[in-house]
Amino acid sequence: MKEPTISYREAMREAIRDAIHEDPRVFVMGEDVGHYGGCYAVTKGLLQEFGEQRVRDTPLSESGFVGAGIGAALGGMRPIVEVMTVNFSLLALDQIVNNAATLRHMSGGQLGVPLVIRMACGAGRQLAAQHSHSLENWYAHVPGLKVLAPATLADARYMLAMALADPDPVLLFEHVLLYNNTGPVPTKKQCPDMHQAVVRREGADLSLVSYGGSLPKALEAAELLQSQGIGAEVVDLRCLRPLDTRTLFASVNKTRRLLVVDEGWRTGSLAGEICALVAEYCFWSLDAPPQRLCSAEVPIPYPRHLELAATPQIEGIVAAAIKVMGK
Repeated sequence: MKEPTISYREAMREAIRDAIHEDPRVFVMGEDVGHYGGCYAVTKGLLQEFGEQRVRDTPLSESGFVGAGIGAALGGMRPIVEVMTVNFSLLALDQIVNNAATLRHMSGGQLGVPLVIRMACGAGRQLAAQHSHSLENWYAHVPGLKVLAPATLADARYMLAMALADPDPVLLFEHVLLYNNTGPVPTKKQCPDMHQAVVRREGADLSLVSYGGSLPKALEAAELLQSQGIGAEVVDLRCLRPLDTRTLFASVNKTRRLLVVDEGWRTGSLAGEICALVAEYCFWSLDAPPQRLCSAEVPIPYPRHLELAATPQIEGIVAAAIKVMGK
């Protein structure tokens, strides 16, 4: 009998369906999440199943409906707000950074904002400069927010429940290239605590650190490196704020070398923060300077060949890893 499979998109949908079933406070809101089924079809069919009170189409006003989500969370609900793609979240930046992230602090702990905001991110589908951003690091910079990047089917399926249980705002970044990924139906045991980084592949020569849409590329690169006698340990960050530095440092102290793959731009990147942390806390373990591979310092181009050239790809990861190894 053929083993049942599920896509990343379907795993996210099942996670949302479970949340609505299990908690009457949970509802979904956002642009086109209801009748259209979501820009990436994650919420397809949920309106027909649960009705307009639990799956709410909103006006095209990110600041307005994210603000409404914050208000609902303050009122005791557990909203899941979809902002379609990360570039549209910039229109709600004031609500996210000045309200959701600060209200617990400004109220002296009296108010929490148990809000989950989902958004697609990343390049790879020829959506050009305005719809291909990787701005996770912008949000990971902000105290008061938790930032997650589910890369596997298990994380897509079970991380949402953990985010909804958190008393403070949580942002989920779903890379657009992951939605069509398929595999065996995952179990809860395959999704550890959302704050924990995970070693996806053991290795002794190099720590290859990544997350989200770059993780599958890092794993494929590790396979190619193995054929050249380089054992790359692949670390999936999963949670970008707060970072699980214990897992990160343990890996680097073992392999003594670091390469970070980050689809964000190099200047001010999350990769730069990770390299700085490793330099500060693992300096005496290092046999080579920490290195990072990021997107080119340009708006992401539309033409396919230029899009590929501007973002980290498997061949580039392999070449960068060989350079770190001094070969």
